[in-house]
Amino acid sequence: MSVASMATTHTAKTSAQDSAGLLVLDDLSKRFPTPEGTVVAVDHVSLSVKQGEFFSVIGPSGCGKSTLFNVIGGLISEYEGNVTVAGERITGPHPSVGMVFQEESTFPWRTVIENVSFPLEIEGMPKAKRYEKARHFIHMVGLDGFENRYPSELSGGMRQRVSLARTLASEPKILLMDEPFAALDEQTRLLLGDKVLQIQEELKQTTMLITHNITEAVQLSDRIMVMTYRPGKVKRVVDINLPRPRTSEIVGSDAFGHYVAQIWTDLREEASRGLTEDEGRRVTRATR
Repeated sequence: MSVASMATTHTAKTSAQDSAGLLVLDDLSKRFPTPEGTVVAVDHVSLSVKQGEFFSVIGPSGCGKSTLFNVIGGLISEYEGNVTVAGERITGPHPSVGMVFQEESTFPWRTVIENVSFPLEIEGMPKAKRYEKARHFIHMVGLDGFENRYPSELSGGMRQRVSLARTLASEPKILLMDEPFAALDEQTRLLLGDKVLQIQEELKQTTMLITHNITEAVQLSDRIMVMTYRPGKVKRVVDINLPRPRTSEIVGSDAFGHYVAQIWTDLREEASRGLTEDEGRRVTRATR
């Protein structure tokens, strides 16, 4: 089976007018002033993520992935275009968007259950009720028996599961993850991917993953948006037509390999362009 027949791809701009879209980016651009002039990090990006969809964004370093994450998460409030969740414009941190960061973010002075229940404590939920709810999500991420352990007693993968459970405890409509497994070894990444898939299937959670890891993106996603090197635009959106429920066992299949090869072709082209442009800028600076 050819790659072309396996996947529906969309070039240029993906329509943001999908009425079923829970998260909609309509002509989003973000520019940053620098001593060398204005840098366009994200350039006229439009996309629509449906309720219950697992959508990944992948691209070379410098393509604006993190800027996209920060705009959707409300950490960057000034931008051009429109970003909405369930029709509400994002102008700052939004209660419907839960964020899991690349950096390990557990509180070292709190136990697992205290970490997971923290957002519920901020909401003013009584201790007994928030602990009951926290135990549900601790069980969901596979950390039963570790409720009273401190982060220093856990592995890196377990600490990320604590961070995931803490985000899920606030029951966001959209789970937004930025390279959450980047610091982990490949085996642990695959196994945590299985856990994320189980949770996503159980909760029907709308999930958006920012990553540079092709295997991770194909393993988890319903669709993958490939971004160009700076300025970050939509190069292609690939529909991942692999069966669900899905586990890491799919990684060894021929179909999986075809998707990885297809996306790598796009990424290699953009990464090579980025290296060439960066080298050109270094030469220019050196000759001034």
